[in-house]
Amino acid sequence: MKAVISFLIIFSILVVIHEYGHFIMARKSGILVREFAIGFGPKMVSWRRNHTTFTIRWLPIGGYVRMAGAGDDDSTIEPGTMGTLQVNDAGVVTKIDISEHNTSLSGIPIQIAKVDLIDSLTISGNENADPDQARTFKVDHDALIIETDGTEVQIAPRDVQFQSVSVVKRILTNFAGPFNNFLLAIVGFMIVAFLQGGVLSTHNVIGTVQPNSVAAQAGLKANDQITQVEHQKTGNWTELVTALQSRYGQKTTLAVKRGDKNLTVELTPKTVKVDGKKYGQIGITNQLDRSLLGKIKYGFTTTWSTGQQILKVLGSFFTGGFSLNKLSGPVGIYTSTSQVVDAGFTNIVWFLAMLSVNLGLVNLVPIPGLDGGKILLNLIELIRRKPIPAEKEGIITLIGAGFLLLLFIAVTWNDIARYFFK
Repeated sequence: MKAVISFLIIFSILVVIHEYGHFIMARKSGILVREFAIGFGPKMVSWRRNHTTFTIRWLPIGGYVRMAGAGDDDSTIEPGTMGTLQVNDAGVVTKIDISEHNTSLSGIPIQIAKVDLIDSLTISGNENADPDQARTFKVDHDALIIETDGTEVQIAPRDVQFQSVSVVKRILTNFAGPFNNFLLAIVGFMIVAFLQGGVLSTHNVIGTVQPNSVAAQAGLKANDQITQVEHQKTGNWTELVTALQSRYGQKTTLAVKRGDKNLTVELTPKTVKVDGKKYGQIGITNQLDRSLLGKIKYGFTTTWSTGQQILKVLGSFFTGGFSLNKLSGPVGIYTSTSQVVDAGFTNIVWFLAMLSVNLGLVNLVPIPGLDGGKILLNLIELIRRKPIPAEKEGIITLIGAGFLLLLFIAVTWNDIARYFFK
């Protein structure tokens, strides 16, 4: 149960932060956000604020932002639909109720024949479903629709639709979700640094010397700075470790700075085997950087390095062959979460930050249906200096969504086979 709760919390945080990026940038760009949903499926609870309906739905496996006029915004009213109209004192429609459980007695019952909630803002139909009572009503710019499932959303006139803003604003809106994931990762890794009390330093200075190690026997001490290994200068910890690893079983001279003194130390790195390869090891660790700047810097550098590793994995699909084992879906993430939970809170935060980098980068892959695919279409429009026909864009998006669905099913099944049918 602990793992399930942790998984839901982690997944919800990732989704909320991602979608909030789209939400806030859409709002700033003048795009109406009709719904901000956490989860999928039937609505559990909902509330409205500043023209946006916020919903929590029963299936906690994602979320979405319904931007007016975007491809995933479906709020059409079919001719023949029965509904109830709420009008103000001027006879202008302020609410259209087409819900399945419409029990309103105060409005005007109507069988809708024609509706235009984008340009003319009118709705026509037969009052009480009587052909002799055909009427046309003017609809308020900020009128509401109560959809079939009871969700209350605002209508979307053309001036507040996604396609009405500039291409640059649409690109920024699509990019804002992944960008928020990168920000979450940076903050998450910073929190890890503070929880640990610091981060491992990148300087070529010894933090600790293991008892009875090669380094201890050679007389090396904490705070010694190793500036050279044989004839190779070592300006940072990575260069130092790399140089020592290549000297396994070989007598090696080190240039050491201890305070104001320059020393020469001779030793022979111990040979260790990892995955069949030999490495040199002398038994030292780097210092712990406890500075505020070091902790803040760790958030940025770790996000960057994690992103590079993920890009290498994504690149390997094209260079090293495609394999489902390189991907993980909800099942794989849950399994990893259950393992991380047992390792403590610090590891949970680190895992959240790592997943956030993953989500941000994967969403930028230029596949229609992902944010990267949407940005690609935006860039094509920017280059062409004219919009892509809605029909073609819809077909492209549908193909991309179908591919992602098949990939999701394949990855999920592969995760089940890997973790439960070994």
